[in-house]
Amino acid sequence: MTRLSMAVRSLVTVLAALLAVTAASATARATTEPKAPADFVALRSVDPTIIQEIRYFTPHNFVGERIDGYRQPLCILTRPAAEALHQAQQRLLGQGYTLKVYDCYRPQRSVDHFVRWAKDLEDQVMKAEFYPNVDKTRLFEDGYIAEKSGHSRGSTMDLTIVKLPALPTRPYIPGEPLVPCFAPQGERFPDNSVDMGTGYDCFDTLSHTLDPRIQGQQRANRLLLKNTLEGLGFVNLAEEWWHFTYKPELYPDTYFDFPVSTKSLIQSH
Repeated sequence: MTRLSMAVRSLVTVLAALLAVTAASATARATTEPKAPADFVALRSVDPTIIQEIRYFTPHNFVGERIDGYRQPLCILTRPAAEALHQAQQRLLGQGYTLKVYDCYRPQRSVDHFVRWAKDLEDQVMKAEFYPNVDKTRLFEDGYIAEKSGHSRGSTMDLTIVKLPALPTRPYIPGEPLVPCFAPQGERFPDNSVDMGTGYDCFDTLSHTLDPRIQGQQRANRLLLKNTLEGLGFVNLAEEWWHFTYKPELYPDTYFDFPVSTKSLIQSH
């Protein structure tokens, strides 16, 4: 082999190595997950006494499977929202109750999962529990599913109240018989919360916070949650008794997509 050919071969080897490093670097950048801003926190770091039952980490939701982006059963919120929720918890603990969150920050990829599911009209596995009276073709039109969610901005949460001492809620078994979410409390899927008249994520007008058909203790329970939170800066979504947003929002126009996991909260330096 001549010196020239050896030099050419060496040059080709070096170029190939450089291309490999460049490709690997590009791949690493492409697969790097987004991180949460520094002012997002795990709720348990602010108030470990609030119960967390993150439904979208489980198959017990209107889709029937774990939702994309939920790596851990974890409530993540902007710090002001978490601190205000801590104040609400202090007020309720003094009355013999505790808060329980079903969902907090929700990545955009999770919302995208909902949208794909809603467009698949053949998939109605969970209809009998979560939307027995709603035709799936109307989920967008009726406002049950949307392509953006306030949850992705970090200051919105879904929650309820539990009477102390809190009893455990049995796990959902995929494939078990489903009961409408608006059935009497003793008949629908068991939840250790107080009776709010419907279950969580019930796609029905009975879920409207002040629906006149909800009376007695059920209405009193809704108002306890609503009045406690609204007194601390939260705003209720009138169509969902469980849905509240802390105002003013830190990120009123930003929809984040970092996964729900403790790794998302580790800041890079």
